[in-house]
Amino acid sequence: MTFNPLEQRGIPLDKQVRNWRELNVAPIDPDHCDPYTRCRIITMNGIEVEAIMFSHQLARNTVDPEVKRQLARTRYIEAQQQKVVNWLLPGVSSVLETTIAYEQVAVDLTAWVARMEPDPYLKQAYQFGVLEDFDHLYRYANLYEMIEHRKAESIVDGLTEVMPGRPTRFHHRDPMDNVRDPYAKDGTDPLSKLHALTIMSAEQQTMNFYMNTGPTYMEPIARQLYQEIGLIEEEHVTHYESLVDPGETWWEQLVNHEYNECYLYHSFMEQESDPKVKAIWELHLNMELEHLHAACDLMRTYDGRDPASVLAPELPNVLTFEPNKGYLRELLDTQMDLTTLGAGYVREAHERFETMQEQIHGGEAPPSDRVMVEHDAMFGREYRVQTEGEHPDPSQREK
Repeated sequence: MTFNPLEQRGIPLDKQVRNWRELNVAPIDPDHCDPYTRCRIITMNGIEVEAIMFSHQLARNTVDPEVKRQLARTRYIEAQQQKVVNWLLPGVSSVLETTIAYEQVAVDLTAWVARMEPDPYLKQAYQFGVLEDFDHLYRYANLYEMIEHRKAESIVDGLTEVMPGRPTRFHHRDPMDNVRDPYAKDGTDPLSKLHALTIMSAEQQTMNFYMNTGPTYMEPIARQLYQEIGLIEEEHVTHYESLVDPGETWWEQLVNHEYNECYLYHSFMEQESDPKVKAIWELHLNMELEHLHAACDLMRTYDGRDPASVLAPELPNVLTFEPNKGYLRELLDTQMDLTTLGAGYVREAHERFETMQEQIHGGEAPPSDRVMVEHDAMFGREYRVQTEGEHPDPSQREK
């Protein structure tokens, strides 16, 4: 069934503020929830954080006090939404368990977007990035067994495999080679804009999470692994944010943000298995419809354009969390040895890449390698979840 947010009305803005009782949501049960429910929660937290921070940046770049007031009004509701969404995560889960869930999001969200992306250049950007998050999941899963003596399969639940991706040591590139070419705002498919904004927001929240939680660990290897992968997440945010056309006006970006929130809340409402969480997605969708209309009014007033000229006439097919094992195995078989050069991709280690590798590693093994050595010393093996057979790349199979 088609759904056009521009033709729908939601809860009036002056009825959207919630009291403490309404904000005090019960968290999910980590031992009995659908893993993809947790993935949807993590995704929407990243989307709401991006909406809030974008609104703050827009407010800091406008001199009109009335615009500032209108943005503040909507932003406060977004902040309440973010609190409700993120507070669905259970306090009984450790930081490392939540980290593994974050990487499951990165793997299956990015893989799905890569499968559905109509633009070949953008598709390659997502294919390249997902093989790195896939390896991060593998490194954190081994750290999890070392520190907490538990297995990541209890979190990913067989939906996502855990095995080597592009080795993390090779993710450290010269910053110049992390900048991609942007899509053309007036010529690209509206779905591509939603994809780019979604993955950028999710990776940005992962970067924020690691930079703040990493130093809370006492174990040296954990602190070091979070530091290493946290730096790579900064590279990923650079990689994905550069896909967005910088020629989009502030108002165009604002309506894109609000439209994307409608798209994702609608998508997750359609597939959510937890009735309590589904009700939150539905409530937030009805709030976001009005946020979208408010943003459209601002665009008409200050940009002099009809938002319908830049937005999709209806929501695309719902964004879906689902296993992507076969697709990921195909990428593991064909793209493990890629790196970046300028705005493109190459298979050979070029001079800038090798210089950066020498500078960052300093002749020593990085934390992502050392966590595997320490895990092997402790257990005599690696930790993997290979439900579909041996690793597609013979060089990455267990010795």
